Amino acid sequence: MKRWWTFLVPLLLSAALAGCAAPANRGTDAASAGPLTLERQGSFFVGGRTVQSDNLSLLPAYAPGGRIAVDQMYVRYQVPAAAARPPVVLIHGCCLTGKTWETTPDGRMGWDELFVRRGFPTYVIDQASRGRSAADPSGIVQVKGGRAGPEALPQVFGASQEGAWAIFRFGAKYPEVFPGMQFPLEAQDEFWKQMVPDWLNALPTPNPTVPALSQLARRLDGAVLVSHSQSGIYPFQTAMLDRRGIRGIVAIEPGACPAATSDMAPYAGLPILVLWGDYVDQSPRWAPRLKACREFVEAANRAGARAESVLLADVGLPGASHMLMQDRHSLRIGRWLADWIDARVPR
Repeated sequence: MKRWWTFLVPLLLSAALAGCAAPANRGTDAASAGPLTLERQGSFFVGGRTVQSDNLSLLPAYAPGGRIAVDQMYVRYQVPAAAARPPVVLIHGCCLTGKTWETTPDGRMGWDELFVRRGFPTYVIDQASRGRSAADPSGIVQVKGGRAGPEALPQVFGASQEGAWAIFRFGAKYPEVFPGMQFPLEAQDEFWKQMVPDWLNALPTPNPTVPALSQLARRLDGAVLVSHSQSGIYPFQTAMLDRRGIRGIVAIEPGACPAATSDMAPYAGLPILVLWGDYVDQSPRWAPRLKACREFVEAANRAGARAESVLLADVGLPGASHMLMQDRHSLRIGRWLADWIDARVPR
C-alpha cells in the first residue's frame, strides 16, 4: 500500500508547475477577463526598395555583393472577432522597437492586447532599420573591408541606461526618482533589454517609416496613428504627405510637433491628441516641447482641426513617466485613450 505522501507530492508538483506557466502579474483589468478571441493575426512588410551592393559580406561563406531589400517597415497585427472600431497603428520611439506596446517589463498586459480587447484591430510596427525591419550593413562592411574611411560609417547610436533614465523621466537624473512616479522600477532590468541601437541618423529624408505609414493607412482604409517620442512627428508628416487613410492622430509625448507657423491645411477636421505624462515642467528636454506642441494645437484648431493637448495628471492619472504605456497604471491610461478615440473618431 502506498504511503499518503506519494499521492500528495504529484499534486503539489502539478500545482507548482501550473503556477509557473501562468503569465506573471497580468493585472485586474476587466478587459483581460476571458479568452482573447481573434478573427485573424499575422505580419507583413510595407514599403522598402531593392538596392545593389558590393559590400554585403567579408565572410567566405557569403557572397560579397548582390541585391538586398532596405527601408521596409515590419508590421504585426491582431484583428479581434467582430471588430467594430477603427484600426490603431502603434509606432514606437527612440532606441526601441514594437516591443514598447507589448507585455510590460513587470509582466502586465500591453496596449497591443488591451486595444484588441477593446475591439480595435491593432497594428504594431518596427520602424525602418529597427527590430525586424532590417538595416543596410553596406557602410559597415565597406569600412571594415578597407574600401572607405571611418567617415563612411553610418551614424548609429545607443542610449545609455543612465541617460535614458532622465529622458524617460524616471527622475531628474540617475538614480533619483520623481515622487509618485509610476514606472515599475523593480522591473527596470527587463526594460533595459528592450533598447536597441538606433539607426535614425543613418536613414534618408524623409524617414522611410513615414511613406510606409502612409501606405499602411491607405491599405487599412482608415486608421488612427498612435506615435511615441521620436516617432511623435511621423503621423503629422504622414498627413502632410498624404491625408488619405488617416482617421486620427495620437502623439504621445512627441519629440516634436509641427511648427505653429507651418501649413495646417492637412489637419483640418482631423481629431488630434497630444498626450503628456507627468514631471514635464521639471525636464529641460521636455518642457520646451510641451510649449511648442501647445502652440501647434492652437494653430491647428484655428485652421479647423479638432486638436487637444492633455496632461494625464489633469484627467486623474498622475505620476506617468515618458514610458506611460508601461507604467503601473498603464491599463487605466490605455482605457482612457480608447475612450478618447471612441468619442472623437467616427467608426
